[in-house]
Amino acid sequence: DVQLQASGGGLVQEGWSLRLSCPASGGTFDEYSIGWFRQAPVKEREGVSCIGVTEGGSQYVDYVKGRFTVSRDNAKKTVYLQMNNLKPADTGVYFCASVLFPQCDMGRSWYDYWGQGTLVTVSS
Repeated sequence: DVQLQASGGGLVQEGWSLRLSCPASGGTFDEYSIGWFRQAPVKEREGVSCIGVTEGGSQYVDYVKGRFTVSRDNAKKTVYLQMNNLKPADTGVYFCASVLFPQCDMGRSWYDYWGQGTLVTVSS
């Protein structure tokens, strides 16, 4: 099993950047796909991006395309979410999740293991 812990959140102004990290422990990390999810206040958790066992298998929700980039460093057992040109609508708690499968998916039910989230707040 892979245990995850998202980090890197904070309070930033609109237009700024943040890089979230999702280091993993346990399991064979390079066999896991990782998803990034956001939960805004009083809203359901929704998929933002995901990455399969190869970086070519990454996906993004439409409203972050061109602004967010997901990547993985298997040697460090870490997945990153680089978030540029942040907007107030990006505010929420960001979670990473893992599944032992080559392809990723943007649906919550795809993933078996969830880490604790990190709060991102973007002020206008």
